[in-house]
Amino acid sequence: MMSICQYFLCFAVFSFIGWAYETVYYSIQQRKFVNSGFLSTCFCPIYGMGAMLDLILLGWIENPLILFFAGMVVTCSLEYFVSWLLETLFHKRWWDYTGEPFNFQGRISLAYSIAWGIIGTIFVEKIHPFLKKQLEKLTIKIPHKVQVILLNVFLVIILIDFVMSITRYSIALY
Repeated sequence: MMSICQYFLCFAVFSFIGWAYETVYYSIQQRKFVNSGFLSTCFCPIYGMGAMLDLILLGWIENPLILFFAGMVVTCSLEYFVSWLLETLFHKRWWDYTGEPFNFQGRISLAYSIAWGIIGTIFVEKIHPFLKKQLEKLTIKIPHKVQVILLNVFLVIILIDFVMSITRYSIALY
């Protein structure tokens, strides 16, 4: 079983990977640096949250086909909810799949749903077991007090960025 520190580190790692993926993708597409996420720092929490939900809700599923479809449902539900919430609160869309075939309200699409199902399956079956071993090796070497301090530093950075982003987008409404 993973500790709270390990879960949060995992959340931070996948939030960073998601941010890096989106930044590279949109920067290449637009030929300039683009930070497309909600936050200003190098974290895109929807990716970290998706990874955590996959672990917590789906980690017990052994059948890859069931895991694939469950991963689609969990991740698309998260994607739809976050899209709706951000648009409701800030009157802005961070992604829009309206041009994609088989999309629902431009918030989710079949192609991305399939991609999330595949990614979730690979994540639960392959990436997380590997990452968990690496985290266990790392956290054994780091004293618990230092882990807690690092956890709190990351948490404070993300919370400050979150509050500043909410403020920035709220001010932009007026």
